Amino acid sequence: MKDKLGRFVAILLLVIPGLMATYGFLAMKDAFFYQFEPDGYLPWGKMVFGFILFGLGIAFIGGWTFFRDRKRNYVAPRFKPKRRK
Repeated sequence: MKDKLGRFVAILLLVIPGLMATYGFLAMKDAFFYQFEPDGYLPWGKMVFGFILFGLGIAFIGGWTFFRDRKRNYVAPRFKPKRRK
């Protein structure tokens, strides 16, 4: 039972930042295309908020993947932990 709960939490830890990044991308897209409306302007607040959400979501997923691959020795030698002599 613990294993199933752990896997569910791990999936949630990846899905929530993924949804954040998706919403951030869509907010940036909407803000950009709103300026082409007849009375439109670029809503900078929505654009910045979308950029922040997108950046945080992508950074979390990228970090998660990097540290998992580092733990399993899938990374290039320059990214492997340094050993003391």
